[in-house]
Amino acid sequence: MRMVRWTLGGAALALAVTVAPACKSAESEAERPPAPPASLDNLADDVDVVPHAILVDFKDGTTQAEFDAWEADWGVDLELNSVESADEALTLAVGVDDVQGVLERIRQHPSVEAAEPLMEVRASYTPNDPEYTRQWNLKMIDMPKAWERSRGKGVVVAVLDTGIAYEDHDDFKQVPDLKGVKFVPGYDFVNDDEHANDDHGHGTHVAGTIAQATNNGEGVAGVAFEATLMPVKVLNHFGGGTTADIADAIRFAADKGANVINMSLGGGGYSQVMANAVEYARKKGVTVVAAAGNGGRARVEFPAAYPGAVAVSAVGPEGSLAPYSSYGKELDIAAPGGDKRKGDEGGILQNTIDPRDPSRSVYASYQGTSMATPHVAAVAAMLYAAGAKTPDAVEKALYAGAAKVADQAWTEQYGHGLLNAEASLASLGGGMSRWPPLYWALGLLAFVLLTLRGRERPGYLNALLRPAFLVPLLLSTVGVYFVRTWFVSSSDVAGNVVEMASLPIPDWERIIFGRGRTVSPLFYSALIPVLLSLPAIGWKGLRPAVGGLALGFAGFLAYSAWAGAPALSWMPFTFLAKPWLGFNTVLCIVVARAMLKKEDAP
Repeated sequence: MRMVRWTLGGAALALAVTVAPACKSAESEAERPPAPPASLDNLADDVDVVPHAILVDFKDGTTQAEFDAWEADWGVDLELNSVESADEALTLAVGVDDVQGVLERIRQHPSVEAAEPLMEVRASYTPNDPEYTRQWNLKMIDMPKAWERSRGKGVVVAVLDTGIAYEDHDDFKQVPDLKGVKFVPGYDFVNDDEHANDDHGHGTHVAGTIAQATNNGEGVAGVAFEATLMPVKVLNHFGGGTTADIADAIRFAADKGANVINMSLGGGGYSQVMANAVEYARKKGVTVVAAAGNGGRARVEFPAAYPGAVAVSAVGPEGSLAPYSSYGKELDIAAPGGDKRKGDEGGILQNTIDPRDPSRSVYASYQGTSMATPHVAAVAAMLYAAGAKTPDAVEKALYAGAAKVADQAWTEQYGHGLLNAEASLASLGGGMSRWPPLYWALGLLAFVLLTLRGRERPGYLNALLRPAFLVPLLLSTVGVYFVRTWFVSSSDVAGNVVEMASLPIPDWERIIFGRGRTVSPLFYSALIPVLLSLPAIGWKGLRPAVGGLALGFAGFLAYSAWAGAPALSWMPFTFLAKPWLGFNTVLCIVVARAMLKKEDAP
């Protein structure tokens, strides 16, 4: 059996490869002008404004009878904020359509001290770890806000690496800043024993980014610091490993309860064994995250390039692609990996071991896609803890929350954009992300019916309540997403059937064409409704079903365009995605209108 050797750093020999990164350790208040009045225009981008609501503070002594008399002219209904607000006359108004216009009118009144949009304020978690201020990477992905939503509690992240300094065993010692972190039993596939201790330093550094003990007054912070780590050693003291051990470890982690697998390693050629292992883990409901590689070239390395893995590139402190980071058509997302050209402060700082003495703890600054990958794996853990149920849901939230680069939905250098933990958690939306395409479809249905003449119109309720119309509409917008909770199977055929049924029809391309970083424009188009409309010209009984399908596709495509548009295969330019989706939405509406139209009686 041919084995490919996987390594951490160093030059690659014949059949030798490198793990993703090159890991190397280590105006005054008085002069400030007054702030302008808060308005929708000058609020910072990260301020959460309560929609259609304003806050008005009248001069002390203003009575309710007085502002009740003024509010009719302003077109609002003002109420005291609380029973304690009567003396200072602090009032709120909700349901305000033109917030800015109303505020401009109110501010002209001499009895108004301040009037502004109502804003939502949340606590920002700031850990007391003394070196936290040096962790620019955590601020870049908006962790202070994200920690208020989730910290990864109850989620297991398997770290397939050089091991973790997680226990005191023989000559190995747990590093101080992992004390208090939760661990589940792992395995050492290099030495074939149950003690997956780190004798290199890379794995402990990676594990620290995921779940370093946080707010413990020690060292630095981790991303998902309430998550549980599973140490799995697949790389030896020199950072080398084999495809056999890694494939074995992927299946081990999936079978032992891991929700997320982090692989900050890469290199070598395509391995069917490893590809099968990644597919196995994904079908078990595990999100697999891997480093794109440190070759600085347009080729994503394996295992990141396998279908089913989330491929991660690296950026430096300025947010631009790091010079060492690989990239390419398989890339999914970018994350902080460091850039130490200007010194250690540009790297990713975590607690790890001294590779010359595994019993000695150090705080080291590393750089590489190996350092970017655990940021994504940790946010995936936070998403699971916040309610995501499947790898698809996790990936959708990761990509929806990613900060777009140059306003492009996807690029070869940054994938879907730069990781943002807060935005990804916010996009999870309590599990309601399936429904917007259906809402768009229903809105378009109303539009179609309103544009038909009375004698041609089938009627709102008649259209909605006919199963022949309603079922295709649902299948093409939300799919039968709940089947995954009813049927769980490891069989390839059964698993594919369940996955296909759970997806909206346009997303069936994932099964037919394989899961990729781009989607097929054949499915994200009007092609299927148009083809099915041809036999419906002569077979009138088919028309309600085709009408429902066409409206479902219209809603799905319209929502996709509105939400940012996916990256479409075979498109020469990314910006063409939205026009493509818009044009095909119109075609679907035309088909739906033709199918729903009743012929005039002779």
